[in-house]
Amino acid sequence: MRITQLSVFVENKPGRLALPCRLLAQSGINIVTLSLADTQRFGILRLIVRDWTKAKEALERGGFAVNVTEVLAVEVADRPGGLAELLDVIERAGVNVEYMYAFATKLGDKAVLVFRFDKPDEAVKALADSGMNVLSEVELFSRMEGT
Repeated sequence: MRITQLSVFVENKPGRLALPCRLLAQSGINIVTLSLADTQRFGILRLIVRDWTKAKEALERGGFAVNVTEVLAVEVADRPGGLAELLDVIERAGVNVEYMYAFATKLGDKAVLVFRFDKPDEAVKALADSGMNVLSEVELFSRMEGT
């Protein structure tokens, strides 16, 4: 049920963000969703793509340091309180959210959020026990394509 995410370390200077995006485009890789967090000198570009191994290779050939992590993609009711309900489940399970970001598109009437939890297995169990859907990569990408 985990989704592979690439974290790319990008120098915090004008034009540096465009380079990894160009490298992925030249390799025919579409970015499904992303997040950018900055510090004074560097940014962390977090990406989800369909072919993460090809993306990682392209970025490393381009001189970027790339870290591979596993995250969870969770469907959340797209209404006031939907995220609060999910976070209540996580809090009761004693799991911490390290970071999160959202997909730009919805799946039906649900929003999809990406979470990095300190205890992902416990998060999956708590969410599933509460009737919340944690998406696998196959389910996520096939539903995004409408198949």
